[in-house]
Amino acid sequence: MFSTWTSATVGCRRIAITFTLTALVVLTSAGRAQAQAAAPAQAAPAQAAAPAPPRVFTGDIGFMYNVVKADKTADFEMAIAKLKEALAKSEKPDRKAQAAGWRVLKQTTPMPDGNILYVFLIDPVVKDADYTVGTILNEGFPPAEIQEIFKTYGPSLVSRPSLANYQLIASMK
Repeated sequence: MFSTWTSATVGCRRIAITFTLTALVVLTSAGRAQAQAAAPAQAAPAQAAAPAPPRVFTGDIGFMYNVVKADKTADFEMAIAKLKEALAKSEKPDRKAQAAGWRVLKQTTPMPDGNILYVFLIDPVVKDADYTVGTILNEGFPPAEIQEIFKTYGPSLVSRPSLANYQLIASMK
């Protein structure tokens, strides 16, 4: 009995450590983004913005952490509604599969800096599928509407979303 209890305790500790480290990554990236925003802007040479790399999960379950400005949650949630709409009307089988396993969670209490954490919980992950919000929105809406969505969606984010991959090691079902 003692060895079973010890194994369970070790497993719980591992889960707690994993989530703690993930939260630290999110908080650290949010702090960096705020520090960068507070720094005076330097003139940059005019150049085309590089396209964002695809957001592909490699684990069985994926999490994407989105730190959103407290006064911009309605803007973020509007973009999420548009994302849901784009996934629903897509004819691509991968997009249908992505929608089936994609849930969006909102933290009920603000983070220490006042921002709100939204988590995309992807279970199961569609292997090799791109979960980039902008890519999916671009597939579902005309360019003029995309510009309007991004006028509110982009400024709602404190920093670029953090992506984390997890492997299922046990199910308690």
